Amino acid sequence: MDLKYPIGTFECPQKINPDHIAKWISDIEELPSKIADLVAKFSEKQLETPYRPGGWTARQVIHHIHDSHHNGYIRFKWAMTEDKPIIKAYNEGLWAELFDTKSAPIYLSVDMIKALHAKWVYFLKGLSTQDLKKEFIHPEGNIAISLAEDIGIYAWHGNHHLAHLNLVAGLS
Repeated sequence: MDLKYPIGTFECPQKINPDHIAKWISDIEELPSKIADLVAKFSEKQLETPYRPGGWTARQVIHHIHDSHHNGYIRFKWAMTEDKPIIKAYNEGLWAELFDTKSAPIYLSVDMIKALHAKWVYFLKGLSTQDLKKEFIHPEGNIAISLAEDIGIYAWHGNHHLAHLNLVAGLS
């Protein structure tokens, strides 16, 4: 098993259909409870355990999920309110090294993920077919990403890090 990418990398279908969108939104909707259930009984030792050699600790992964998905939600709002906006990228590696990411209680991010995903899913379920075609520009590579594709990216991202947390759970 590839510990860095235990579920593989995201591969976007050539043609995204309504079934893809529904599945991805469902994945985004279910992620908070899956994380909360999994990490509820993590010990401090588990929270400080990296999911792979050289990888982030479980605590860092949990806080990263919130940071990343918070940024993702804002990107959706920009794409809906501006014409192909260039989004602000952030250095996730450096964010993961900040003191709060390395030391804050996980419930802070778990609770934020629950609230964020509830609002995000409400928003996503209201997008029209035309809305899903709206795009933003990612500055790393100057790549246009549609909202439809980005739903898939974030569904994958959540499941990707959930798999990392499952690795830590299995290490104990």
